[in-house]
Amino acid sequence: MSNIRDVTKPASGLRRTRAAPSASQIHRDRPSQEHKELSVMTSIGILGAGRVGTNLARALAAAGHHVTLGLRDTEARSTPPAEGTEIRYADHATTARTAEIVINATPGDSALNRLTALQAELADKILVDVSNATVDAADGLPGDLCYPGSSLAEQLQAALPGTRVVKTLNTMLFMVMTAPATLSAPPTAYLSGNDEQAKKAVAGLLDDLGWDPAWIEDLGDITTARATEAMILVVPHILRRHGFTPFAVSLAR
Repeated sequence: MSNIRDVTKPASGLRRTRAAPSASQIHRDRPSQEHKELSVMTSIGILGAGRVGTNLARALAAAGHHVTLGLRDTEARSTPPAEGTEIRYADHATTARTAEIVINATPGDSALNRLTALQAELADKILVDVSNATVDAADGLPGDLCYPGSSLAEQLQAALPGTRVVKTLNTMLFMVMTAPATLSAPPTAYLSGNDEQAKKAVAGLLDDLGWDPAWIEDLGDITTARATEAMILVVPHILRRHGFTPFAVSLAR
């Protein structure tokens, strides 16, 4: 995997004749929002109200989407995660049933059972899987894969044949998902899925989160998710050395 690197640090041994533009510079050079075609607002349900789910909810609501944050209990909350945004709260079944696109931000080691129970609610929906199914090491960081030789995304697609599963955003710390331009070099968001239209819809959501189209790498069908899910095994080593400094495991060209 010589073409995979931590984008927060330059590759050693490389000489450049001129400085490459940073991700933030590239983002600034993109057309301003008022000159872009208006995005289609979508109803989005996010399963999982931890750091990943809440971070995505805030950003997607700020982009104008109708967001419901799914809780494991049925307790309704009236205070949105971020001031000025309107985010609804509901149980998982209601969240999945009422959304056009559903994001799985639940813990990967239990996601398959949890989402299989929502097969009826997820029928005919796009399911965006951003989780990694891992067995934790003694220090609580990922130590091994739950589905070696496969992937959580593949398991979800097999268990939910009426749902279009797309894997993405699982190769970075959660804060990079919604602020990719803050890194010193362009990160990569990989896409895996069987349905081309579903992947295009997810790419549109990534655009709303600040992802330049050039930073999105469509790997192919859902079986390619096993490659990106395996990338999680490098993450604990980086975290032990550098802490939770934002980074992504990206493709350098």
